[in-house]
Amino acid sequence: MNLKNTILSYLEKDSHLDAKTLAVMLGMTEEEVAKEIAALEADGTILSYKTVVNWEKTDRRMVRALIELKTIPQRDKGFDTVAERISTYPQVKSVFLMSGGFDLALFVEGETMRDVALFVAEKLATMEGVTATATHFVLQTYKDNDVVYEQDTTDKRGNGW
Repeated sequence: MNLKNTILSYLEKDSHLDAKTLAVMLGMTEEEVAKEIAALEADGTILSYKTVVNWEKTDRRMVRALIELKTIPQRDKGFDTVAERISTYPQVKSVFLMSGGFDLALFVEGETMRDVALFVAEKLATMEGVTATATHFVLQTYKDNDVVYEQDTTDKRGNGW
């Protein structure tokens, strides 16, 4: 693995690693590592530094959904125009071009299931070029962004199951 990929792999696993710590891990000087990171940020390879949050441990109300879209590709643009338009909505956290039965896959967040459903019905399904949607609500998160979540192992099914 080359130096840039090694630095990126370390930072992807832990964005808190600083140049000094990485330098020790890589047998380099802090200045060399800082220069490499600055170059990766400048050329757009490193886009952002994120924290993975287990929102179930907070009082924030949030519903996540995976939404699949079928779209009509536009001449000379393919799926880019629709994907770019969808990306502007604050509810949309991720957009992917996919193979298979649907063209785009989105991860969307809302305060309630109704919020997400209304977003799909009023914004996505009515968008020019969108021909079908399929919404899948996230019920439990086990692993996200390569982080395994701590699980509550108590039986929540109750007597009605």
